[in-house]
Amino acid sequence: MNIIISNSSDKPIYEQIATQIKKIIISGELSPGEALPSMRFLAKELRISVITTKRAYSDLERDGFIETVTGKGSFVANQNLSFIREEQLRLAEEFLQKAVDTAKSSDISCEELKDMLEILYGGEEA
Repeated sequence: MNIIISNSSDKPIYEQIATQIKKIIISGELSPGEALPSMRFLAKELRISVITTKRAYSDLERDGFIETVTGKGSFVANQNLSFIREEQLRLAEEFLQKAVDTAKSSDISCEELKDMLEILYGGEEA
């Protein structure tokens, strides 16, 4: 599993780890039931605190991406990936609705909002 940490990111390290593991799971790179690296191993590999990896794994477990078995480790949850994707879409929709509401109340046009979204998304088509 290839996880890249950016010290210049405005996101906390645990969030960067969780986001990347989510992407790996959703892409199918990791299958349901497959073991994740131990928290200690991942912390050592990334040269970060075990507390940071514990927070990332806790968030992943809370969101239903992984299951942790005491004494055995953490594994990709057997949950339906389409359900997880749908949940992520719902979350994105909530944030976008807040952005639309803010734009409307600030007299920002739909076109300006689309331009911002494309820039934030990295220039890719939304």
